[in-house]
Amino acid sequence: MDRPSYYEFFAGGGMARAGLGAGWRCLFANDFDLKKCGTYRANWGGEELFPGDVRKVTTADLPGRADLVWASFPCQDLSLAGAGAGLKGERSGTFWPFFEIVKALRKEGRHPPLLVLENVCGALTSHGGEDFGALCGALAGEGYRFGALVIDAALFVPQSRPRLFIVALHGDVATPPELITQTPSALWHTRALRTAQERLRDDLREKWVWWRLNEPPARNTPLAAIIDERPEGVNWHERDETRALLALMDDVNRDKILMAKRECRLTVGTVFRRMRGNRSSGTIQRAEVRFDGLAGCLRTPAGGSSRQILLVVNDTQIRSRLLSPRECARLMGLADTYNLPMRYNETMHLLGDGVVPPVVSFLEMQLLSSLVEKARASDFFAENAKDAA
Repeated sequence: MDRPSYYEFFAGGGMARAGLGAGWRCLFANDFDLKKCGTYRANWGGEELFPGDVRKVTTADLPGRADLVWASFPCQDLSLAGAGAGLKGERSGTFWPFFEIVKALRKEGRHPPLLVLENVCGALTSHGGEDFGALCGALAGEGYRFGALVIDAALFVPQSRPRLFIVALHGDVATPPELITQTPSALWHTRALRTAQERLRDDLREKWVWWRLNEPPARNTPLAAIIDERPEGVNWHERDETRALLALMDDVNRDKILMAKRECRLTVGTVFRRMRGNRSSGTIQRAEVRFDGLAGCLRTPAGGSSRQILLVVNDTQIRSRLLSPRECARLMGLADTYNLPMRYNETMHLLGDGVVPPVVSFLEMQLLSSLVEKARASDFFAENAKDAA
């Protein structure tokens, strides 16, 4: 049997492709960002790549028939840090022209048995849950059953990065009972997800499944393991710059520094600068540090607060600098052989928008490969092709 195949929409630098691995065949990839497309070509070649707006993609551009369609559609309008436009926004709203392609494939009898939608967890609460309901309604309207999982990349890499994965299986394929559970799991089905599911219309809840995943092995890569003493692309700060950073900390964060120094060993943490409320001035810039072995979630370079700072502490010295592009790639679970853009901000834009490949690999191993195998063992492909004819 040949390898399962997929179309990758909103592909960025091909991180879903990296996660699915060589056991899958990419038939088509699309992204509108030409700089990201350049990185995609540098790593995967360009034969399958369609650079440009998803609105310009037609089914004629999609070769063959894919087992899976993966779509990490834009998150900006669904993010808690966004403007709240939701699925009506210019960026996150590109879900709809993407889904028109799925609908057109169904009319041709070429729709995939399996769909995965990936986005930020803010998609669960955007517009009081209405946007999540709209996503589920779109899937149900095309005959899919679906469930969702919240997977934090911190289970696999030293980066706190929870993301929402909606996994949909077409109703013409029987849902394997061994891959579902009757009750949600605390690990994969957060309170926000359970609340969003409860708010769905009755007809949509009838289409819902709670996907079952095993607990992964404990992560064995600490933050310190991905740090370079002599990084490329960034420099260690001068002492005055580090002192200025420490001066932005409140008492709680200064205490964290003191505790790290008392450890009498090398301690690695990360810092974000954030605007916080202040009684006298309304807002004040603060530097907030974490020493829990994780970096904060990598972000696109939308402002100064998006630039995550590395802080290294021992009993006699405190050093600081930006995380390097290669270190950020490692936080995403990308191999050092992965080709990054030459410019810092381009790398951060690429990674900040990306999906973590080890999370994709885990989802593939635990769920996707079995669902595709089930679809191929059924009459799904033959029956739908016959109906279209």
